[in-house]
Amino acid sequence: PSQSVRVATASTALSPRVRRHWNPLATAAVLLVGLFTFGNLPVRLQADHLTVVGERQRLQLDDGAKVLLNTNSAFASGLRDGRPVARLLQGEAYFQVSGGSQLPLEVQAGPLRAQVRDTDFAVRYLDGEAQVRVQRGDVDLQAASDQRIRLSAGDSISVGPQGFGERLRPDMHKDLAWVDGRLVFENCPLSQVLAEVRRYYPGWIINRNDQLDHVAVTGNYGLDQPLETLRALAHMTSAQLHGYPAVVILN
Repeated sequence: PSQSVRVATASTALSPRVRRHWNPLATAAVLLVGLFTFGNLPVRLQADHLTVVGERQRLQLDDGAKVLLNTNSAFASGLRDGRPVARLLQGEAYFQVSGGSQLPLEVQAGPLRAQVRDTDFAVRYLDGEAQVRVQRGDVDLQAASDQRIRLSAGDSISVGPQGFGERLRPDMHKDLAWVDGRLVFENCPLSQVLAEVRRYYPGWIINRNDQLDHVAVTGNYGLDQPLETLRALAHMTSAQLHGYPAVVILN
């Protein structure tokens, strides 16, 4: 059985008995949280496993491979011509594939196809582009354009409809910190930091001060406390933080 790991506590539940009179602000908050929690419904209906915003989930596939789904992800698995296939329909996943697998695992994510044995690697698929980061072993990749490449431990590459981007050697400690429940930034523009924190907060994060976008941020934050992360960022940048139901505004 799959095991769910909660990394965010912000949620809203509706009582079976709906009151006749709703507070408009509370109603807006409920609808907004629902939008972030169950967005992209057509994709999510294809999935065997789903995570809502701020949730991670651990899976074990029939061939023994282990998968950790990150926040707001949709995932399906099965067999094709007797071979195991895993499909990341949306979001991010970390795969641990042991060397004892009889057949290679095929991983699909939009324009990406990967054949893997005895490796640990992550795939992020957002906005039509896949990003692969290899932590251990080798990964054979194929793009929709039929380009092929092999990545080794420490390599990363993006895959879009036009093919592969440049092979990179990023800091895996930062890029894969989410696997250990952390967000790690080093001299990163606040705009990029907020974009990442938004993936874990079930609501809107609005920055109304454009001058903050380019402020460099270094820090190590927990995924399970996005509001605490925002408070720390506001303190670090001398910004004001205003919180409302499902909305946080930085001034």
